[in-house]
Amino acid sequence: MSDPASTVRLCHLYPGEMNIYADRGNIAVLARRLEWRGMRLEVTEAGLGACISPGDHDLYYLGGGQDRDQALVAEDMARTKGPALVSAVEDGAAMLAVCGGYQLAGRGYVGAGGAAMPGIGLLDAETVAGDTRLIGDVLIAATLDGATHEVVGFENHAGRTLLGPGATPLGTVIAGHGNDGESGAEGVVRLRAIGTYLHGPLLPKNPWVADTLLRWALAHRTGGEPTLAPLDDSLEDAARQVAAGRARGERSERLIGRRA
Repeated sequence: MSDPASTVRLCHLYPGEMNIYADRGNIAVLARRLEWRGMRLEVTEAGLGACISPGDHDLYYLGGGQDRDQALVAEDMARTKGPALVSAVEDGAAMLAVCGGYQLAGRGYVGAGGAAMPGIGLLDAETVAGDTRLIGDVLIAATLDGATHEVVGFENHAGRTLLGPGATPLGTVIAGHGNDGESGAEGVVRLRAIGTYLHGPLLPKNPWVADTLLRWALAHRTGGEPTLAPLDDSLEDAARQVAAGRARGERSERLIGRRA
């Protein structure tokens, strides 16, 4: 039997349908950062038709997908997994939902053709497709557990996500579009669940976010307040700085164009 203090149990939701923009790389980062610390990631896949039990996993991951696949997943998740996912997070499990996964973890998504896809209501957010896609590098000031760091990623979404009045954004947009291109907010955080539009994948360039998710997951696993041994993140930090500089440059070009 695995030692609870050294194993994180991750449930990868819909790996066959929700896995665009290299988002599977987020799981590889979590596994490697645990491995470097003498721990392991135990991955279970839950696809169409599969049910889950709230106490069986410490961390849930849901990536992005094409609209056709997202529609299939929306119906299936609402029918087979929604209440269990909400219960799991409310009981202390962690979750990362990216792009289409973010939309479906909210209250729902109305696509470009007007088709409504149900959400599970875990996150207080609603999404409606806009007339154009919001694409490019993103830089945000993200806050988790009271600490604020610069976080980078890449966005490519037509959805305009509006947060409920009591919802807490993942961060404030420094460069890029974020949830809707207007509010200045990006993503949302509820308990130990993060919803975000940041692809890339997100975690390789943002080890602070990865380790926050791992600490949350280990807290759920052990019932304690775990600490993670520091790692040499110099390469990750350098990659983040390059991406941040690119995002700032794109923002400057857009502003210059507007002035012209």
